Amino acid sequence: MEVKGRVVQLLQMQTGMGKKGPWKKQEFIMETPGQYPKKICMSIWGDKVDQFNLAVGELISVTVDLESREYNGRWYTEARAWKIEKTSGGNTPPPSDEEPFMAPNSATDDLPF
Repeated sequence: MEVKGRVVQLLQMQTGMGKKGPWKKQEFIMETPGQYPKKICMSIWGDKVDQFNLAVGELISVTVDLESREYNGRWYTEARAWKIEKTSGGNTPPPSDEEPFMAPNSATDDLPF
């Protein structure tokens, strides 16, 4: 599955020791474009953390694998990124939630007040 959007937050890197040796995981939040943008938490594992070197504000295209696991009767889903391509417009500030101010145009403003 491929998703395009902007990196809006990098979460703290997690590290640990497993059966196969040390591991590291970087989670990040990306926001999709459109009228109703969605925020998605994705993860990068192992050497790919250093390979992709993400920064807040970058426009990216991410190829992910979705995986769900059951634990104690609950299901947990992870979106694991395995390919990231940076697109144009990198390192620009994240979009603002505020709408831009537009001065009323008296010629077309037909409001009665």
